[in-house]
Parts: sequence; structure tokens; C-alpha cells
Amino acid sequence: MYLFTRYILWQLISIFLISISAITIVMLLFVIIRELHLQGLQFSHIYELVPYILPDALRFAIPATSLFAACLVFGRLSSSNEIIALKSLGISPWRILWPSFATVVLLSFATVWLNDLAVSWGRRGVQKIVIESIEEVAYSRLRNHGSHTTNQFTINVKTVEGKRLVEPTLTFKSSGKSPTVVIRAAWAELHSDVENGFLTILMNNGSAVGGGVEGVFPNTIKRVIPLSSAARRSQRSESPSQMALSEIPAQITKQKTRIDTFEQRLAATSAFHLASGNFFELKKTSESLDGAISGEESKLFRLHTEPHRRWAAGFSCLFFVAVGAPLAIRRRNGEFWTTFFLCFIPILIVYYPILMVSIEQAKNGVFPPYSVWLGNITLLFWSIFLIRKIMRY
Repeated sequence: MYLFTRYILWQLISIFLISISAITIVMLLFVIIRELHLQGLQFSHIYELVPYILPDALRFAIPATSLFAACLVFGRLSSSNEIIALKSLGISPWRILWPSFATVVLLSFATVWLNDLAVSWGRRGVQKIVIESIEEVAYSRLRNHGSHTTNQFTINVKTVEGKRLVEPTLTFKSSGKSPTVVIRAAWAELHSDVENGFLTILMNNGSAVGGGVEGVFPNTIKRVIPLSSAARRSQRSESPSQMALSEIPAQITKQKTRIDTFEQRLAATSAFHLASGNFFELKKTSESLDGAISGEESKLFRLHTEPHRRWAAGFSCLFFVAVGAPLAIRRRNGEFWTTFFLCFIPILIVYYPILMVSIEQAKNGVFPPYSVWLGNITLLFWSIFLIRKIMRY
């Protein structure tokens, strides 16, 4: 029995490794092309992106690949009547299932780690490459398309001569109290300072319009923008989805302190305005602080939800295999592709919508954070039903 179990595990691992290699290459190409398009990077950056994007590709590929390997291996065993032979000897199918499940548990822990690595180290690495390439990307797009747009500004030029932008029109978008400003100049240049994290835009002999004010400048003026804000698609490093799991507990404590501070300010200002009879200021202050508290509570909900989301996503490997293996045994059919799609299509239709809805509701504070496991629990009940069937018959 030990040799048979070892044979099954070897088949699972070998098929998994072969399949994950092929699927990861496809996923890697897809993710790289997506990043090149969204960030405006050049193909020369592909080799720099691969290490940072690999965890992102693997975390999506592993659950489907583990399901595929389970359907293939157990489908072959069942179609060859090996499961029936075991049962005729009084050996329960559970004897060959549990070592496979135990192996997939280890794989699930690895997938949780990959989820954490992908959204923290991986995305920060991609953003680092983007920031270091901002000047190169901007000049490339201006030469090829005559325009370049980011979250902070838009540049349109007549032509590009070396590093000089001829007759550019620069539109700096409104931010906070700063109005939208449109500058037309005879020429402009871009200079990125990666070490200090700034992009400097030099503009010469032009005019500026913005905030109801218009003026001209015959000399060279400059505008300095943080590199992190000058990317085509900037990412918020303070977002819970960008944090490592180890950072989240400290952030939760910090967020609770911020909420307590706002609540104390609300109580103090409300008491002061009530005592002075200034009900207009009371209403204005209450609305402002209530909005701030709601925003901070929303971030706290996301912080509480994020660890559960990553653990649930990682352990989807286990629940996929827990469904795929007994279904393949029950069908007793060598057509593993049919078995795979019989599992995967219900997962797409049922599991992922439940996961998305539960994550969204947990982030909004409607559901508790652990509700993100609802999709996995649904698969667990399905697997228990299938395992009972193959044990009984």
C-alpha cells in the first residue's frame, strides 16, 4: 500500500510540475504584456519584470494546475479499475486520497506565501522599474505618438529633437486646492532624478493659464513632480492590498488609534459647539469628522479582510483537489479533460462569484472578514458529498 501511495504522489507531483511550467509561461506572458500596455514600458524591460511578475503568475496558475493534475491522475486510476481493486481488498479509497490532500496542504501554504509575495514585493518591484523608466517611457511615447498622459499631467508636442520637446502643450491636472494649469512653451525638457525621487520639467518662453489667471514667461521655469505620481498608473503603497501580511497587524493598531483620535475630536468639538450654541458649526464639523471616521473605518475593514483573502485564495488549491479527485474517481472515465471542466466550470460559475461578493461585502464592513472563506466552504461541502459517494459504492 505504501508503494501504491508513493506512486500516486509521484504521478501527481510530476504532472503538476510539467503542467505548471507550461501554464506559468502563458500566464507570465499575459501579465507582462498587460503591464507593458498599462505602464507604457518598452519590450527591453521584459527581463527586469520577470522576477517580480513570476509570483503573480504562479498564484493564479497553481490552483487550476493542481485541479488538473488531480483529475488526470485519479481519472486514470479509476478508469483502469484500480480503485475497484483496492475496494475489493477491503482498502478504503480514503487511504489514497488523504496523502494527496496532505501534499496539497503544503502546496496551499506555498500559495499563500506567493500571494503575499506577489502583492507586496512583486508589485513594488514593478513600480520601482516603472519609476526608474519614467523619463525613457515619456520620451518614447512623445516621439512615437506626440503625446504622453499620466495621472498628474498630459504633454502634447509638435516634434522631439533629442531631449528637447518642440512647442509642447503641458496640462497639469487639478490636485487638491491646485487648479488645472495649461502651459504652452517654445520648448521643454524632462529630467528624472531617481535617487531623490523627482521628475523635473523645464519649460522655456511660453504662457500659462489656470485658476482664472493668465501670464507669460520669457525665461525658463521648472515644475517638480514626485516620480511616484508621474507614472501612467500610480499605485498606492498604503493600500492594504499592497502590504505584506507581516505589516498588517501594526497597520490595524495604527488605524484604530487614528479612529479613536477622530472620535475624540468629534466629541470635543461637538461639546464645545453645543455649549456655545453654535449649531451651524456643530453640523459642519460633525459632517466633516463623520466623513473622516467613515473613511478610516473603511480602511480598517479592508485591513481586517486582507489576511483572510490571501489565506482563502491560497487554500483554494486544497479545496479544488478535494472536489476534483473524488469526482474523477466517481466518473471512472479516462477522459480527464471532461472531468476537469465538470469541476472547473462550476467553480467559475459558483466559487469565484461567491468569493468576489464576500470580499467586497467584507471590505465594506457588511460581512465579517472570515466570510471570504464562503467559497471554499461551498467546495468543502461538495467534496464531502462526493467522497461519501465513492466510499459507499
